[in-house]
Amino acid sequence: MTDTARFEALEVGQSAHFSKTVTEADVILFAGVTGDMNPAHIDEVAASESRFKGRVAHGMLSASLISTVLGTRLPGPGTIYVGQTLRFTAPVRIGDTVTARVTVRELDPERRRARLETVCTTQDGTEVVTGEAEVLV
Repeated sequence: MTDTARFEALEVGQSAHFSKTVTEADVILFAGVTGDMNPAHIDEVAASESRFKGRVAHGMLSASLISTVLGTRLPGPGTIYVGQTLRFTAPVRIGDTVTARVTVRELDPERRRARLETVCTTQDGTEVVTGEAEVLV
């Protein structure tokens, strides 16, 4: 499918999602890749004294699942991220399954851009990340 055909196939309200269960390895690898060694993520003893009473996954780990949806599902391969707002609303713990959902909210055919609602939830429906993305299709 050409880029033009892919853009023309987009419709307001269309959505796609991706789910992943967050593992110990994910958190440690994410810390290594990003350099974010915050004890809230990697030190159970220190994290147990925090407001969350235990380790939590990096917020950006959950938010990165939005990029997975954009680049692989909707709009799909070749999509270029232009911008993203994020609000982290609840913690994610090791073992939680996070689902990132992207929904088309606005299309700009002249600029070939889409504005999308982005939401990540856990297995019990708790919203953990909310925001809005702008992409070039």
